[in-house]
Amino acid sequence: MAKHVAVLMGGWSAEREVSLNSGNPCADAAERKGYRVTRVDVARDVATVLQKLNPDAALNLLHGRPGEDGTLQGVLEVLGIPYSHSGVLASAVAMQKDLAKVLMAGAGIPVPKGIIVARKDAAKDHPMARPYVLKPIAEGSSVGVFIVTEDHDKPPQELYREDWKFGERLLCEQFIPGKELTCAVVKGKATGVIDIVSNASRFYDYESKYAPGGSTHIHPAQIPADIYEEVRRLTVAAHEALGCRGVTRADFRWDDTKGLAGLFCLEVNTQPGMTQTSLVPELAAHAGTPFDDLIAWMIEDASVDR
Repeated sequence: MAKHVAVLMGGWSAEREVSLNSGNPCADAAERKGYRVTRVDVARDVATVLQKLNPDAALNLLHGRPGEDGTLQGVLEVLGIPYSHSGVLASAVAMQKDLAKVLMAGAGIPVPKGIIVARKDAAKDHPMARPYVLKPIAEGSSVGVFIVTEDHDKPPQELYREDWKFGERLLCEQFIPGKELTCAVVKGKATGVIDIVSNASRFYDYESKYAPGGSTHIHPAQIPADIYEEVRRLTVAAHEALGCRGVTRADFRWDDTKGLAGLFCLEVNTQPGMTQTSLVPELAAHAGTPFDDLIAWMIEDASVDR
C-alpha cells in the first residue's frame, strides 16, 4: 500500500503564495513517485485536520510562521506524525535571526556585525553608520528588508506605516558589498555554490527570488577555490551549529576585495523554497539528485524527535 503523505503548504504568513508555489510542485513530484498525497492548505485547525488524516508522513512546505518557526513542528511531534526538515528547536532558533547569529558566531562562523532595534526607532535615526541593512527578525524571502546607503538621508519611512506586519523588532546589520552566494545541505553533505546575480535590484529581494528572470544563477560560482570550499564548509557547520535536519540552505555575502576575511554567513533557511525558480532544487540537481528523487528522499527522511 502506498505511503500516505500530507503535503503542508499555504498558511497565513507573508510568504503564503511562495509556500503554495513550493507545495504544489512537490505534491506533484510525490504523486509521480507513487505516494498517496493529500494537499493541506494549513489553517488554524491544522491539528484537527492532521489527526483525521493520520498520514504516514508530513512534507512541510510552509515558509514563515507557523511552519518554519517550530510551531507546526511541535504539533507534528505531539501527533506523532513523522515530518520533513528541521525539528522544533532548530526551526525556532534559525527563524530568530538574532539568536541564530549568536549560535553561529559561537561555532566560529563569521556573521555580520548587527544590533536589534525597535521599528519606530529605526525610522527616526540611522541605527548605525551607512550602508546598513534592516530586516525583520523572523521573516524570510527578503520581505520587509531595506538596504540603506549613503544616498539615504533618512531611514526608511515605510517603517512608520500602520499596516506594517513584519514585527516590532528589526535586525540592523552592516552591509557587505560584493557577491551573494548560497549553498545547501542535502543528504548531510554540502552541494555546490551558486552566485546569485539579481537582475532587478541591488540585492536578492522577493522579486528576484520568485519572478521568472528575476535573477541569474551562476553555478558553479566563478569564485576562487578557497572561497568556494569555505562556503561549503561553513554551510555544513552552520547546519550543525543550529541542530538542523533534512534540507537547509545557507546564504552568504562575500566582499571580493577582502579574500576570506570578506566572507559572512547571513542566515540558514530551514524551509528553503521549492518553487520552479528556487535554489535548492537547482543545487540538488547539479549534485546528482533530480527534483522528484529529492522530494522522495525528503519524505523517506521524515521522522519525529528531530
